[in-house]
Amino acid sequence: MSEFVAYLSEVFATLGPIRTRKMFGGHGVYFDDIMIGLVADDELYLRVDAISRVEFEALDLPAFEFTAKGKTNKMSYHLAPESVFDDPDEACRWGRLAHDAALRSKKR
Repeated sequence: MSEFVAYLSEVFATLGPIRTRKMFGGHGVYFDDIMIGLVADDELYLRVDAISRVEFEALDLPAFEFTAKGKTNKMSYHLAPESVFDDPDEACRWGRLAHDAALRSKKR
């Protein structure tokens, strides 16, 4: 586990306990046993849906993309704003946005 991934427990302390799990060369970030984010190349991406995406797009935070079989795929995760690393209340707010998006997508 990278130092960055370990640091996320501190970042999201106000939200509550998180756990991380290796996956596909990166890590999944879980809160309340629901995946709310992913880490790729020591960058944090948070779960989005149609409701929360506007908050990320307003800050020009790009979606996580990967290329497979020559095709670029965008996932429902956007880069986290830098404010989550500077302000515990912001980390909690953005973590809740991601958690709510994950819950809504689970209900479908």
